[in-house]
Amino acid sequence: MFILHERLKADTLEITRLELSRVLLMNDSAFPWLILVPEREGIREIHELNEKDRVLLVEEMALASRVIRQLYMPDKINIGALGNLVPQLHVHVVGRYAADRAWPGPVWGAGPASPYADSERDSIRERFRKAFPDKKQSALSQPLRQGEQGAQ
Repeated sequence: MFILHERLKADTLEITRLELSRVLLMNDSAFPWLILVPEREGIREIHELNEKDRVLLVEEMALASRVIRQLYMPDKINIGALGNLVPQLHVHVVGRYAADRAWPGPVWGAGPASPYADSERDSIRERFRKAFPDKKQSALSQPLRQGEQGAQ
């Protein structure tokens, strides 16, 4: 049975679920920052996924990147699966700007998080939800939904 790691629960807001992964929004308004968590029990590394799930994860990473690009138009998108503090496999997909507080370095350790204000949390989550395909749909078979673009 899949259980989301407590640290991920504490630091994120749930957006949706795809065929393989739970999509979470990092609660740091400084960056458009999604986290994909493959819902497979006991997996710590990408290579531990079976071939079908590895392919699906790459497609879900591409989908998350397109969603961030569509909604935020970042200069660059960083993708990383570190897992040094949270042993459960999860992949960070982060929109970056040449003027952000961490540029050109990594987002980790670049200052304290700026949590979303209560007044904006629901609208941000809804914007992301609308940009993803319907829940539990495959990133391989669903096109990106058309919606809001370029707003930050």
